[in-house]
Amino acid sequence: MSLSPNADRRRERVFVETDRHRITGEVTLPAEGYQSRFSDAINRDDLAFLPLTDVEIAPIDGGEPARREFVVVGKAHVRLAHPVDAGA
Repeated sequence: MSLSPNADRRRERVFVETDRHRITGEVTLPAEGYQSRFSDAINRDDLAFLPLTDVEIAPIDGGEPARREFVVVGKAHVRLAHPVDAGA
């Protein structure tokens, strides 16, 4: 029996805000151990972008939110980022 390539990964729902957008999506992280926290992913100096799946992008100044399967967010544009509480 072989394990799937994602067996050692997990998805975490996160919120990211830029100057122009509020973005909610899922980031893929290691299941445990080294770099398994969202803060590890956002603070990695070797990566300039944060890949997200199952994404909703809402303009800060109003307007209709857009849904996308996949986006990458330039970390230099991130003003606020945090995990989304599943119980909220």
